[in-house]
Amino acid sequence: MLVSVAWPYANGPRHIGHVAGFGVPSDVFARYQRMIGANVLMVSGTDEHGTPLLVQADKEGVSVKELADRYNRQIVEDLAGLGLSYDLFTRTTTRNHYAVVQELFKGLYENGYMIKQTTMGAISPSTGRTLPDRYIEGTCPICGAPDARGDQCDTCGNQLDPADLINPVSKINGETPEFIETEHFLLDLPALAEALGAWLEGRTDWRPNVLKFSLNLLEDLRPRAMSRDIDWGIPIPVEGWENKPTKKLYVWFDAVVGYLSASIEWAKRSGDPEAWRQWWTNPEAKSYYFMGKDNITFHSQIWPAELLGYQGKGAKGGSVHALGELNLPTEVVSSEFLTMSGSKFSSSKGVVIYVKDFLKEFGPDPLRYFIAVAGPETNDTDFTWEEFVRRVNNELANGWGNLVNRAVSMAYKNFGAVPAPAALEPADEAILAQADKAMAEVGEALAHSHFKQGITAVMHVVGEANAYIAEMEPWKLAKDDSQRERLATVLWTALQVISDCNVMLTPYLPHTAQKVHETLGREGVWAATPEIREVVDDEPLELVGVGLPELGQTYPIITGDYANQQATWGRVEVVPGTELAKPKPLIAKLDPELGETGPEWAPVSK
Repeated sequence: MLVSVAWPYANGPRHIGHVAGFGVPSDVFARYQRMIGANVLMVSGTDEHGTPLLVQADKEGVSVKELADRYNRQIVEDLAGLGLSYDLFTRTTTRNHYAVVQELFKGLYENGYMIKQTTMGAISPSTGRTLPDRYIEGTCPICGAPDARGDQCDTCGNQLDPADLINPVSKINGETPEFIETEHFLLDLPALAEALGAWLEGRTDWRPNVLKFSLNLLEDLRPRAMSRDIDWGIPIPVEGWENKPTKKLYVWFDAVVGYLSASIEWAKRSGDPEAWRQWWTNPEAKSYYFMGKDNITFHSQIWPAELLGYQGKGAKGGSVHALGELNLPTEVVSSEFLTMSGSKFSSSKGVVIYVKDFLKEFGPDPLRYFIAVAGPETNDTDFTWEEFVRRVNNELANGWGNLVNRAVSMAYKNFGAVPAPAALEPADEAILAQADKAMAEVGEALAHSHFKQGITAVMHVVGEANAYIAEMEPWKLAKDDSQRERLATVLWTALQVISDCNVMLTPYLPHTAQKVHETLGREGVWAATPEIREVVDDEPLELVGVGLPELGQTYPIITGDYANQQATWGRVEVVPGTELAKPKPLIAKLDPELGETGPEWAPVSK
């Protein structure tokens, strides 16, 4: 099971809109798959090429490499802090990545799917610098939306060229760009249209919004530029082009190749350089790609087309190259946007709540819970502090935290350990059966990336378990010595349901799940968390071109030992006699005023 997670762009820290789309959903899925015994490889990294980094570096007065290094490290800390269980989170400025990208390009070029063409390129009249498509905005010539970008209109989803826009302007300085002739390599999508269409039409179990959008893209396939006039990027591995300092591969060509290059880097670092093939050239392996809806085009069209062309499966034929027949995505799992006051999160527009600030004040699991239960799974969802506070206090603290705390407290106070049950009564059997049934339902939901459905089902059992305790009134049973067996049975039943719910909540709330595991008197690592390691880019590789990554650079990666965690999907029996300690509060309640004001670093605007 390959879990491919969208690559965050390294021109600033991540905000909660980013992790709602690609981060938390992919981790919930990967953690569940590991719990059912799947061999999971979860990969991603920071996307570090393209003009936006150059623009940001100019703004901050630093080199682009310095900027990329700084934000790469910040993003690594954010995502590890959130508990995202990457097997490898790397970056696109490694020698390994350059080598894999150049290999993919050469295969497409030799098979005839990279064609040279003279196109119209945009430049800034005041600086002479090339303007990337995404840095030009204007009115969409197809649907009339006023804020279409030069590469795509997010309103109608169509691909565009900057020269097609009505009244185009530079997002950098508001200038009207000049358009000049420039020669580039384009991916010949029309030559891959039939193969791409046949593959897409076989994707019957995708989220309907993703599949419909992807199929609609087939109606207007045109060759797509895969190189740019820019001096920051991967050299073009074609004779006569590799040493041109201002001609590089388009950042979106190299970014999607990152899923493959990260898998290859992981394999090399694991000590088995060919291990990546288990997920990429094994026809039985499945691959799931997680992202926000603005990236669907690149994952359901461009990347599959590149894989097909590399294998010679388009109209022009061709041969399979060195890396072999590579698997196409099993599913593209796209989320909608998390908004704030109805506006898309945007650092540049000041509509932003940064992950690092959130983690510092609230920790990871409250945010993970909110994204799972109220996030933008199938439609845009507005984040409000009021709703966040309500969810944390009413559901996490009063619901789940209270259930664990009072059941364990009563068991500890009355028995000092997990009590041994006597014969179960119908009410006991009913709540245990409900938890058992939910285990299957939640597992089915998680297997199909229906995260909201899954966590809603778990929290329903939590509510029923609280109702069971209220009905059984163990505090009254504790006052009657003749009811000691009944008290033991009720508390054992409650602890077993808590154990079941903790299993089901583990993919969503791994940090809290580890605490509950320990609260139930268990030892060892139940839910593993990721770790940050410093590594060296020291692999001798044959790269071509100018501006290559230096041999010996160091950088942080996210990885982890998930194979040795105890977490499995299914009932874990609570064992009578297991010693218990007085439990500590599991989830801190938030000040209700926070819902009205927000924190100082992200106040509610009145």
